Amino acid sequence: MTPAPAENTVKCVVWDLDDTLWDGTLLEGDELRVPEANRTLVRVLDEHGILQSVASRNEPGPAGEQLRGFGLDRYFLHPQLGWSAKSVALRTLLEVLNIGADSVLFVDDSEFERAEVAAALPEVRCVTREELHELVAGGRVLPRRVTADAARRREMYQAEDRRRGHQEAFQGPPEEFLSSLEMTLRVRDATQDDLDRAAELTRRTHQLNTTGITYDRDELAELVQDPGHRVMVAELDDRFGTYGTIGLAVLSTGPEWTIRLLLMSCRVMGRNVGTALIAALARTAAAHGARTVAHFRPTDRNRQMLVTYRFAGFAVTSRSEDRIVLTLPDDRVPVVPGYVRLVTEDAAAAPSRPTQEVTR
Repeated sequence: MTPAPAENTVKCVVWDLDDTLWDGTLLEGDELRVPEANRTLVRVLDEHGILQSVASRNEPGPAGEQLRGFGLDRYFLHPQLGWSAKSVALRTLLEVLNIGADSVLFVDDSEFERAEVAAALPEVRCVTREELHELVAGGRVLPRRVTADAARRREMYQAEDRRRGHQEAFQGPPEEFLSSLEMTLRVRDATQDDLDRAAELTRRTHQLNTTGITYDRDELAELVQDPGHRVMVAELDDRFGTYGTIGLAVLSTGPEWTIRLLLMSCRVMGRNVGTALIAALARTAAAHGARTVAHFRPTDRNRQMLVTYRFAGFAVTSRSEDRIVLTLPDDRVPVVPGYVRLVTEDAAAAPSRPTQEVTR
């Protein structure tokens, strides 16, 4: 299928049920059937990182049971089943999923329902299921590239829902909550498969970002191949699932290893894993006999990253109008928080078999 133009980015498809996702009307006792083309499309959208939900005028119990019976319930986030207006259901989904109305396709067989949503939420694109299939076939829906994180986007949303429920029910100090998550941070050299997500992180991450440098995929690919640089990514998992690739570091190597860019996704805001990521970089540098230096460019949003460097033991060694240089003293080893299990893989140390250090 032809990829979607960037200006037509679709992040979520919201399905009506009766005579849309399935043939027949539930309340009328029809024998319901999901067309094979719809089953395939639900799976294809999911594999391409497009979220899906349901907005249907049906009783929640019977409608949910039908979705489970068809084996499709796992694909739909926060299904809106009930008797409120479809626009109300969509507003709820926009808030819960934290996405914009212009990134949503609403699919409904009823001209009345499409018109009601279009009047209340004009940015939402309203289509019939036939039009949805045509849009997909014509390359107007699926993204150009699918990163590993995008392919598991729905699973990450579901994991975050479970995580949020655990946090709301948890009683105890913050560090005990963090310990209860059983987090594992994996830090490794980037591969070609990581570069789309890495470039995306440089474009989208502003608050947890030390220098604000952006790279496109080709620039990162060159750095990966350059023996004078290391590009490293960090992935975070916990007992509820994965956060995906949440960190990126670009370093120049030599007698000193200089962290020219360090960033972390807002997905991990409040997880306090920055020190663990810095520890992984510093320990990898030390294993190569190098001191660790870091660059920091202050903005109106990233002061937290300077605090993270200082907390890890870095000392300011020079300042200029637009840059602070910090150095980790030779006798300092950044401490990994006790609530994070750190796994570092240093492919350059043993190309045939990456070494692995596990720190608890």
